[in-house]
Amino acid sequence: MTGDVTQLSETRVFGGRLLRLRHESATLGCAMTFALFLPPQADAAAGATVPALYWLSGLTCTDENFCQKAGAFRLAAELGLAIVAPDTSPRGEGVPGDPDGAWDFGLGAGFYVDATEQPWAAHYRMHDYVTRELPELVERAFPLNDRRSISGHSMGGHGALVCALRHPGFYRSVSAFAPIVNPAAVPWGEKALGRYLGPDRARWAEWDACALIANVSERLPILIDQGESDSFLETQLKPQNLVAAAQAVGHPLTLRMQPGYDHSYFFIASFIDDHLRHHAAALLG
Repeated sequence: MTGDVTQLSETRVFGGRLLRLRHESATLGCAMTFALFLPPQADAAAGATVPALYWLSGLTCTDENFCQKAGAFRLAAELGLAIVAPDTSPRGEGVPGDPDGAWDFGLGAGFYVDATEQPWAAHYRMHDYVTRELPELVERAFPLNDRRSISGHSMGGHGALVCALRHPGFYRSVSAFAPIVNPAAVPWGEKALGRYLGPDRARWAEWDACALIANVSERLPILIDQGESDSFLETQLKPQNLVAAAQAVGHPLTLRMQPGYDHSYFFIASFIDDHLRHHAAALLG
């Protein structure tokens, strides 16, 4: 393993390799753990490289939730897609959590923004980590090329949308499961953005997909799956807000409302193949 990355484990799956890795993040000021699935095609020949899908998980998750529950590796192996799954926040000694001990802020809840307020600014820079430090690291240390896509769930769906909208040309495709599309207008987002970024709501718009979509220079098609029986649908997710914002500017967006499905990984596992094929069409076409 390179001097940049320490391998914690390796598991064989569908002919590929699932690696769990750790490195010292200069961006976050702590050690970070992430997962990397390398499909068989990455080992097929000397010099072979593969494109990567970056997966951003939701509140309370780590890098392990997607790997253990999503059921993505069979098709990813067939398609030749790597998957990079980072943790959801900085962690470790000196990294502050929620002062009230709640689960929806701080540890496990980085919200994929770059904090500007203390004490969060020293560590909570997950957006910069996901869009700069982590891709640079894995593309240098592993057989990945610079063809990237991004997806995620809930808080991670918010992160995926914001990463794609803020970095035109960096990703080939974007999708999300049950994303928080309008964090400036829902309780989870108001708490996170208010603490990480301060009380000025004008600054929150820089991290809100509904605000960002109006002015992006790239109209990258968005695929969203949302369960109709999701208990957070009307209070925290509000996908209709992003649909309206996209329609107002002609941004291509497909929202698939799935009857009977909730917010869980059973929902994600039911439709992950559709998302993998969506990304493969852009990454391999």
